[in-house]
Amino acid sequence: MIKGLSGGNGVIVDSGNTSLPYVSPNANNPLQGMVRVNGSDLQVFDGGNWIQLATSYASVRLDPNTESLLSWCDAQRTMAFRRTEMAAKNPALMKALEAVKRAEDNFELLAKFVEHDKVE
Repeated sequence: MIKGLSGGNGVIVDSGNTSLPYVSPNANNPLQGMVRVNGSDLQVFDGGNWIQLATSYASVRLDPNTESLLSWCDAQRTMAFRRTEMAAKNPALMKALEAVKRAEDNFELLAKFVEHDKVE
């Protein structure tokens, strides 16, 4: 049984329930606090009666920004696979793809030189 569920960076948890019945400690009754499954229900013995534990369901999802980022990544990956596949079948596209890669590498190199310069 999960006692609690919390979201984190990029993850949202909706609903959920962490309340449990209170069973007071009683060293004279060793069955008190025992948990059982009765059909599809989870129950706890309070010393006199079996009490049904509350059931709840939490919905875990990604926040909108994370969903958007994953969609963008998927589109970029699909485009890269498609370009590579097409370039493998066509020499002209292969040369163009190599030129794009060189241009990206040149951009990154130049960006390192100018990243501390002020842009006016």
